[in-house]
Amino acid sequence: MAETTTATPTALPKGFRGAEQGWPHLDRIPHPPRRVPLLGDVLGADRRTPLQDTLRHARQLGPIFRRKAFGKEFVFVWGADLVADMADESRFAKHVGLGVANLRPVAGDGLFTAYNHEPNWQLAHDVLAPGFSREAMAGYHPMMLSVAERLTDSWDRELAAGRSVDVPGDMTKLTLETISRTGFGHDFGSFERDRPHPFVTSMVGTLSYAQRLNSVPSPLAPFLLRTATRRNEADIAYLNRTVDEMVRTRRGASGTGDGDLLDRMLDTSHPETGERLSPENVRRQVITFLVAGHETTSGSLSFALHYLARHPEIAARARAEVDQVWGDTETPGYEQVAKLRYVRRVLDESLRLWPTAPAYAREATRDTELTGVHPMRRGGWALILTPMLHRDPEVWGADAEEFDPDRFDAKAVRSRAPHTFKPFGTGARACIGRQFALHEATLVLGLLLRRYDLRPDPTYQLRVTERLTLMPEGLRLHLDRRTATAAPAPVTVPDEVRSEPRCPVHGTDD
Repeated sequence: MAETTTATPTALPKGFRGAEQGWPHLDRIPHPPRRVPLLGDVLGADRRTPLQDTLRHARQLGPIFRRKAFGKEFVFVWGADLVADMADESRFAKHVGLGVANLRPVAGDGLFTAYNHEPNWQLAHDVLAPGFSREAMAGYHPMMLSVAERLTDSWDRELAAGRSVDVPGDMTKLTLETISRTGFGHDFGSFERDRPHPFVTSMVGTLSYAQRLNSVPSPLAPFLLRTATRRNEADIAYLNRTVDEMVRTRRGASGTGDGDLLDRMLDTSHPETGERLSPENVRRQVITFLVAGHETTSGSLSFALHYLARHPEIAARARAEVDQVWGDTETPGYEQVAKLRYVRRVLDESLRLWPTAPAYAREATRDTELTGVHPMRRGGWALILTPMLHRDPEVWGADAEEFDPDRFDAKAVRSRAPHTFKPFGTGARACIGRQFALHEATLVLGLLLRRYDLRPDPTYQLRVTERLTLMPEGLRLHLDRRTATAAPAPVTVPDEVRSEPRCPVHGTDD
């Protein structure tokens, strides 16, 4: 693997570092029973669902544990006190873990995959952060509405034909078109296609390949994955060609994208240094935003729609809020979306149970002790399992596996310790587009609830597919078009949350 360093000047050793190099007392950390010599903790493992296998071990082994695969140790953390300690930016930083590093052939030093020492991360972050300001978000709102209308037109046609809708497939179309049109002025024509756009096929291929590499010993990968590697190289080449054509079109156009993300990448200099992104880095940033900007949001929307269909009483309460807040407004304004407090709780609760980016890695930037118990050497790292953090009964209660949006009412949020809800990562390297994703998802849920009643397939059992991100597998819903209703039931909004809502992900301690 490529060199991994911390924010400190001195470089760490090259190559992937197993946990045994960073945890002097690894023997204190439990591991699964029945280890197999050389192979490690592989009994009962399914390479298609490595995360869900790891969650099973987490429930058995506790808030910190380790697994061994092909001679390398991995440490996993999910206890709330441990996660909070690793959020300390004075001692820990983002670690580009194995799964993320596997994406560097396509994303390079883009915002998500850059190592901490690579200068392009800070340059790109400073140049692009204004693209997610309140003013910029309000500018994206009309385009989000336009793309959502294409979704509802498609769903109306399916409803008229008596067919159920493919939720993950359609949410992928929606979120790809939203980020590509708002950020880069490009229309993939997803809703006019019977099959996924080749960009989506290539993107899914690269994500799946990156995850598959995690389950194959590195020395054997070229032999065991020869065909898959060739296919992955073709997928990367297609992604690169697509983005290069988008950039060429923009550079050759007489107009601009009205200050969108691509304009910022091409024309904006760093406010202090005057540096600009190189053409190669522009390509990497565009791919990062197109992939990360739609893959995770489509999963979040899909899980939320699944739970709304399964809990009609929650859907009715959310729908009543939409009716009351939006009234007869045909196209809700930007400010009206933030007023959907209960709809946002539904989204947050879906992200709690199934954070679509289900883990992030942290590394020690100096020798330290985790919660004063586990010594760590500089460069030692661990994977934080957000689905287990979000199910910690000491934080969320004995019913942590149940779907309950009221966990995110204002009083409940204030009562919880910081760093217990982390669907977007943590610290300086947390997701730059989180407010974009939350606004888009809340808007879409509101529009769909106002237009349709959602009916689940009674035979469907939630299955989660893994490709570094999480998505419900095979989820289809039946629709009924809502007719004119009587006056909506009132929704009580407590006085203390009538002001601008506090973000439960990034509060004053994060």
